[in-house]
Amino acid sequence: MPPPILVREAPANVPSLVMGRRSIAIALLAAGLAVAVAAGCGEDASPVDAAATTAPAGPLLPSAAQRGPSLLTTPVTLIDGSVLRPGALRGRVVLVVNTASRCGFTPQFEGLEALYEAKRAQGFTIVGFPSNDFRQELASGEEIKEFCELNYGVGFPMAAKGRVTGPRAQPLFARIAARPGPAGEEPGWNFTKDLLDRDGRLVTRYDSSVEPDDPAFVAAVDRLLDEGDRSAR
Repeated sequence: MPPPILVREAPANVPSLVMGRRSIAIALLAAGLAVAVAAGCGEDASPVDAAATTAPAGPLLPSAAQRGPSLLTTPVTLIDGSVLRPGALRGRVVLVVNTASRCGFTPQFEGLEALYEAKRAQGFTIVGFPSNDFRQELASGEEIKEFCELNYGVGFPMAAKGRVTGPRAQPLFARIAARPGPAGEEPGWNFTKDLLDRDGRLVTRYDSSVEPDDPAFVAAVDRLLDEGDRSAR
């Protein structure tokens, strides 16, 4: 009589093991696809990413029609006794700064001089106006001139010491204060910066705390310089 054939039943957990292996395989496949997709999605492939990394267009400045008339209508007596006439500034972007030699912002002279040297060939200039309105300036013009030259190598024009606020303010500062705000105001402290375009019109102002190498400030200067370049083409 032949031996009986033994039939072994599969363990009860075999279907579970098979399903578990399939789930792991599917999960690994999905993870691989996700990695491949992520690796292939650079900034060029994603409009959202590209938009997010696009550099801003630059500072918003008042249009030419909003800037009013030229403020450079009277001569400025300089600290060395010479006279800076309006014609010498015509066609140049001008930064007007009220300065003081004993102020916490006095080290900005270094940055202002660097900006002047970097952009003067493009049509940019700075005129400093020493003032004791905030009780932080030296006594005489000679002392101020020596201080600026020896400590900071200042080469841009410096006006004679005078008032920049109140009824006795120098004519340029009186005209700036008469313009509509927020640009048209008296200086609130030393090293307030008023930016004029190539036609001598007030464009914008920057408070004392804005450093001369501040990116937004430098971008505004470049925008005004570029306006002149475009009009000359």
